[in-house]
Amino acid sequence: MAGAHSASLMLSEVNCLRSARVDGIMGGGRFNQEQSSVGLKVALRIIAGWQASPTQACRILRISHSTYRRASQDCGAGRRLDQDQQQRIGLVLSIHASLRTTFANQANVKGFPGFINENEFFEGRSPLEIMAQGDMISLYETCKRIDQLQRIGVAQGSS
Repeated sequence: MAGAHSASLMLSEVNCLRSARVDGIMGGGRFNQEQSSVGLKVALRIIAGWQASPTQACRILRISHSTYRRASQDCGAGRRLDQDQQQRIGLVLSIHASLRTTFANQANVKGFPGFINENEFFEGRSPLEIMAQGDMISLYETCKRIDQLQRIGVAQGSS
């Protein structure tokens, strides 16, 4: 039952942050300190669900290992994130939302970022490998490609 409560809490946090992201950060605004802290924790949970290493998570979000450790231990980390880091959180949330609407199967939602992809952009690499390069363009382009899955007709529940 604890897992269901945790998933429910994460979903409500994602919904809260999604509206904040749309209204604020992606429009040039910024998350407040509480949104930054919650956003960092949620983004790290999502990335952990993708089976990313701590180093990959740090590169994707452009955070230090000490910030990663503090956020993972729920020690109030993430209150002073810069706009680039906040945008990265927003992109991770967008990727997660796109995967949830594209795939009905939770294993695909969590697994897709680690799957080798042969399309022109990924060139035999996984989305996780691309995102973990650490640059904003790779994260943004990966988000854009995953968001397009819904539009090109990847069926609900497909594998």
